[in-house]
Amino acid sequence: MSHPAVEHPADRTVHWQPAFPVNARLTLSSLRHGLRDPTYRVEPDGTVWRAALTGTGAVTYRIRQHRLDDLVIEAWGPGAAELADGIRDELGAHDHPERFQPEHPLLRAARRRLPGLRVPATGRLFEAAVPAIIEQRVVGKDATAGWTRLIKIHGTPAPAAGPAPAGMRVPPTPAAWEQIPSWDWRQAGIDHQRSRTVILTARQASRLDQAAADPEEAYRLLAAIPGIGIWTAAQVGHRALGDADALPLGDYHLGRMTGMALLGRPLADDEVEAFYEQWRPHRYRVCRLLELTPGAAPRRAPRAPRNRPMR
Repeated sequence: MSHPAVEHPADRTVHWQPAFPVNARLTLSSLRHGLRDPTYRVEPDGTVWRAALTGTGAVTYRIRQHRLDDLVIEAWGPGAAELADGIRDELGAHDHPERFQPEHPLLRAARRRLPGLRVPATGRLFEAAVPAIIEQRVVGKDATAGWTRLIKIHGTPAPAAGPAPAGMRVPPTPAAWEQIPSWDWRQAGIDHQRSRTVILTARQASRLDQAAADPEEAYRLLAAIPGIGIWTAAQVGHRALGDADALPLGDYHLGRMTGMALLGRPLADDEVEAFYEQWRPHRYRVCRLLELTPGAAPRRAPRAPRNRPMR
């Protein structure tokens, strides 16, 4: 006989009624790495569950909302207090989408259609860096499969929360990432270059996370790690630093998606950066709006080759 899940009282609860629209599901969707990501779940009603590793420990948290200006965040585990203190930033409290006033009709329509879409700032740079490194040079399905496998094997059970979706896991600590055997990396489809970059980044995890309040320093530290380039740093920027201008130059599909949606022709790689200059300091915001616009780019696009550099 099955028994209903036990609802454990949250260790911390935040009731936030921002003076601006916040769509938690859309805002945090860029933090999800595949539909089977063990650190992220979305319920049919839009409730978002995440498991994370804060500086003070593991945390499971749930975000529920009925309106764009009314959110309830509950957190369980040793990292609950730290998560509660930073959750407004994570949900884009310091982002300013209202300052983006594009002239292109497709972008204007996307902005109107997606109220509450903000750029998150988790403040956890190492958390954002690892999946970004795993995503280098491979197609998305391969990257998310590798991430999921490693989290399931080397992550830890999410702190008790209820009724949390089954199977949620907290990512490994930096020290645990360093200890992953070479054969586990290979079985996850992650080559030596990427695994080495994760290990080197793990050794800088503390310094990276301490630099969250100083994006210039954070980017400097990222650039000094062998194997991290503009593309990877941009992924960290728009997930952990709230950088709405973090343009992922070098992305295999960026030129085609942007050009077909806004010009009617693909942009060559050497045209992308100049074309995006008109939208500073909202260049990543443009990318995100296009990604979330059905039909903005052709559904059939070139498949990224398995060995294409994407750092």
